[in-house]
Amino acid sequence: MFKIMMKSKIHRARVTESNLHYEGSITIDEALMEEADILPYEQVEIYNVTNGERFTTYAIKGERNSGIICINGAAAHKAKKDDLIIIVTYASYDEKELASFQPKKVYVDNKNKIKNQLRVVSN
Repeated sequence: MFKIMMKSKIHRARVTESNLHYEGSITIDEALMEEADILPYEQVEIYNVTNGERFTTYAIKGERNSGIICINGAAAHKAKKDDLIIIVTYASYDEKELASFQPKKVYVDNKNKIKNQLRVVSN
Protein backbone atom coordinates (compact mmCIF):
# COMPACT_ATOMS: atom_id res chain seq x y z
CA MET A 1 0.00 0.00 0.00
CA PHE A 2 1.20 3.51 -0.79
CA LYS A 3 0.63 6.52 1.44
CA ILE A 4 0.77 10.12 0.28
CA MET A 5 2.96 12.04 2.71
CA MET A 6 4.34 15.56 2.95
CA LYS A 7 7.78 15.36 1.33
CA SER A 8 8.93 18.89 2.11
CA LYS A 9 7.88 22.45 2.78
CA ILE A 10 9.14 26.00 2.83
CA HIS A 11 7.45 27.52 5.85
CA ARG A 12 6.13 31.11 5.92
CA ALA A 13 7.90 32.45 2.87
CA ARG A 14 7.09 36.03 1.94
CA VAL A 15 5.77 36.68 -1.57
CA THR A 16 8.16 39.17 -3.18
CA GLU A 17 6.10 39.81 -6.32
CA SER A 18 3.24 38.59 -8.45
CA ASN A 19 3.03 38.57 -12.23
CA LEU A 20 -0.49 38.14 -13.58
CA HIS A 21 0.63 38.08 -17.21
CA TYR A 22 3.11 35.21 -16.90
CA GLU A 23 1.84 31.84 -18.15
CA GLY A 24 1.68 30.29 -14.67
CA SER A 25 3.61 28.75 -11.78
CA ILE A 26 5.57 29.99 -8.79
CA THR A 27 9.14 31.23 -9.12
CA ILE A 28 11.24 30.14 -6.13
CA ASP A 29 14.83 31.05 -5.25
CA GLU A 30 16.96 28.17 -6.55
CA ALA A 31 18.74 27.78 -3.19
CA LEU A 32 15.39 27.38 -1.41
CA MET A 33 14.25 24.82 -3.98
CA GLU A 34 17.39 22.76 -3.43
CA GLU A 35 17.12 22.95 0.35
CA ALA A 36 13.47 21.87 0.22
CA ASP A 37 14.10 19.15 -2.39
CA ILE A 38 11.82 20.78 -4.97
CA LEU A 39 12.61 20.16 -8.64
CA PRO A 40 11.85 22.53 -11.50
CA TYR A 41 8.30 21.86 -12.78
CA GLU A 42 7.43 19.79 -9.70
CA GLN A 43 3.86 20.19 -8.47
CA VAL A 44 3.56 22.29 -5.32
CA GLU A 45 0.68 23.20 -3.07
CA ILE A 46 0.55 26.81 -1.88
CA TYR A 47 -1.18 27.69 1.39
CA ASN A 48 -1.60 31.45 1.84
CA VAL A 49 -1.36 32.23 5.56
CA THR A 50 -2.38 35.86 4.95
CA ASN A 51 -5.71 35.30 3.19
CA GLY A 52 -6.50 31.58 3.50
CA GLU A 53 -6.28 30.79 -0.23
CA ARG A 54 -4.98 27.38 -1.28
CA PHE A 55 -3.90 26.44 -4.79
CA THR A 56 -1.80 24.03 -6.82
CA THR A 57 0.85 25.01 -9.34
CA TYR A 58 4.39 24.05 -10.34
CA ALA A 59 7.79 25.41 -9.34
CA ILE A 60 10.26 27.19 -11.57
CA LYS A 61 13.79 28.23 -10.63
CA GLY A 62 14.45 31.80 -9.63
CA GLU A 63 17.80 33.49 -9.19
CA ARG A 64 19.92 31.76 -6.52
CA ASN A 65 20.06 33.55 -3.15
CA SER A 66 17.70 36.29 -4.39
CA GLY A 67 14.91 35.39 -1.97
CA ILE A 68 12.44 35.53 -4.88
CA ILE A 69 9.00 34.05 -4.36
CA CYS A 70 6.87 35.21 -7.30
CA ILE A 71 3.31 34.05 -7.91
CA ASN A 72 2.67 33.90 -11.65
CA GLY A 73 -0.36 33.76 -13.93
CA ALA A 74 -3.91 33.36 -12.67
CA ALA A 75 -2.63 32.42 -9.20
CA ALA A 76 -1.49 36.05 -8.84
CA HIS A 77 -5.12 36.69 -7.84
CA LYS A 78 -4.62 34.37 -4.85
CA ALA A 79 -1.38 35.78 -3.41
CA LYS A 80 0.03 39.29 -3.44
CA LYS A 81 3.36 40.86 -2.53
CA ASP A 82 4.14 40.50 1.21
CA ASP A 83 1.63 37.67 1.78
CA LEU A 84 3.02 34.82 3.89
CA ILE A 85 2.74 31.42 2.23
CA ILE A 86 3.66 27.82 2.89
CA ILE A 87 4.96 25.87 -0.12
CA VAL A 88 4.42 22.11 0.23
CA THR A 89 5.30 19.02 -1.82
CA TYR A 90 3.86 15.55 -1.37
CA ALA A 91 5.03 12.13 -2.56
CA SER A 92 3.81 8.53 -2.45
CA TYR A 93 5.74 6.13 -0.24
CA ASP A 94 5.39 2.39 0.18
CA GLU A 95 5.47 0.75 3.60
CA LYS A 96 9.22 0.00 3.42
CA GLU A 97 10.02 3.63 2.59
CA LEU A 98 7.84 4.84 5.47
CA ALA A 99 10.14 3.07 7.95
CA SER A 100 12.80 5.71 7.24
CA PHE A 101 10.54 8.51 5.98
CA GLN A 102 11.51 12.02 7.10
CA PRO A 103 9.86 15.10 5.61
CA LYS A 104 12.06 18.15 5.19
CA LYS A 105 11.01 21.51 6.63
CA VAL A 106 12.78 24.69 5.59
CA TYR A 107 12.23 27.81 7.68
CA VAL A 108 12.96 31.24 6.27
CA ASP A 109 13.23 34.76 7.65
CA ASN A 110 11.25 37.77 6.39
CA LYS A 111 13.63 38.11 3.39
CA ASN A 112 13.25 34.39 2.47
CA LYS A 113 16.75 33.53 3.64
CA ILE A 114 17.12 30.11 5.24
CA LYS A 115 16.98 30.29 9.04
CA ASN A 116 17.23 26.55 9.47
CA GLN A 117 15.98 23.31 8.04
CA LEU A 118 14.72 20.27 9.84
CA ARG A 119 14.11 16.68 8.96
CA VAL A 120 11.32 15.40 11.14
CA VAL A 121 11.35 11.78 12.22
CA SER A 122 7.88 10.37 11.69
CA ASN A 123 8.14 7.44 14.13
